[in-house]
Amino acid sequence: MTNPATDSGAPIAQPAPKKEDGTVEESSHEQVVTPWEVQGAQVDGKLVAIDYNKLIEQFGTRRIDEPLLERLERLTGRKPHPFLRRGLFFSHRDLTQLLDRYEKGKPFYLYTGRGPSSGSMHVGHMVPFIFCKWLQDVFQCPLVIQLTDDEKFLFKQELKMADALKYSLENAKDIMAFGFDPEKTLIFSNLNYMNAGFYQNVVKIAKCITTSVSKATFGFNDSDNVGKVHFVSVQAAPSFSNSFPQIFGPKGDIPCLIPCAIDQDPYFRLTRDVANRLKYPKPALIHAMFFPALQGPGSKMSASNPNSAIYLTDTPAQIKNKINKYAFSGGAATLEEQRKFGGNPDVDVSFQYLRFFLEDDEELADIEAKYKSGEMLTGELKQRCIAVVSALVKDMQDRRKTLTQEIVDKFFNAGPRTPFAPAAPVQAST
Repeated sequence: MTNPATDSGAPIAQPAPKKEDGTVEESSHEQVVTPWEVQGAQVDGKLVAIDYNKLIEQFGTRRIDEPLLERLERLTGRKPHPFLRRGLFFSHRDLTQLLDRYEKGKPFYLYTGRGPSSGSMHVGHMVPFIFCKWLQDVFQCPLVIQLTDDEKFLFKQELKMADALKYSLENAKDIMAFGFDPEKTLIFSNLNYMNAGFYQNVVKIAKCITTSVSKATFGFNDSDNVGKVHFVSVQAAPSFSNSFPQIFGPKGDIPCLIPCAIDQDPYFRLTRDVANRLKYPKPALIHAMFFPALQGPGSKMSASNPNSAIYLTDTPAQIKNKINKYAFSGGAATLEEQRKFGGNPDVDVSFQYLRFFLEDDEELADIEAKYKSGEMLTGELKQRCIAVVSALVKDMQDRRKTLTQEIVDKFFNAGPRTPFAPAAPVQAST
């Protein structure tokens, strides 16, 4: 590989200058987007929302535009998911080529993952799984879900192996509660799962990536453990179908679609480069905007920071308290100014959560208009957000309680599975 920027030719976002305590210099106005750090730009000392247009240009991806959404609806006979209609999944790599394949009746599969860093997922983690559930239902395709407990063990110095495995199991149960079809879904822990085909791909991938490329892409240095440098090979392996020969066979000729947040793109840009060298199909990607932390739109929610996150184990009272106390407001400083000038929904965290989780497009548009005009106040907006998020979390908690050991075992079953036939595309009416 001649360029660590990978197949797009675009450089990886470089971290902004930092002070000795690790915080970003106030003089730096550049946004930072890497697999481990997300921070919006600073303008006059204030944090602003992530500039996704800039990321599309910087990373060399393609925008999901209206013609692509129209084609998706035409092929599937289903209205695009709200995440697509609202631009929350906003860019892609090779999605059009994957739809070409689907139109010809050829199979593909879905691949997504979760890095279990705590005993419970938070509501931001729901986004790719909600979307994968919709994709699985629409395309009737298989899904593999990688639990990167090995990554968390390598990157979190204080994390013990036993805790990594415990978090992995608990997060897996959260994922199962989304309602995936266990006959079409494999959930696996990296620390517990490694067949011959999977490990052989890990080694093939590792041979294609030099240490200098890994360092240049992800910012590693000589003090990092060697496992961090190597981990990209492990995360790349599920992108190739013969890592799962019990499902797809040994050829490695079936491509996958990876829904992920845009900060994970550097991993898979390297993967796409490696695919060329190994003569495998390149994985297609579809990128989501970040789900913001409660503290503001220039960041992302973190399971490691309890005050930034709403967990799937939180009670209604805890959810209400967190949103009321910590959710960054786009409102004005005083009631009078709010009524006169209105609020800014682009930075208001409660509104952003409604963009993700409120199903009714008309209600969302009405809330946005009223908040901008000053007719709706921040407190009212927060109350609607609390109601929507609380209902969503309770629904997940109720479904999780219905999981039996038999169901859990089905999802973790790494043995032979019935090959999946692709769903036929909907024929457009003439």
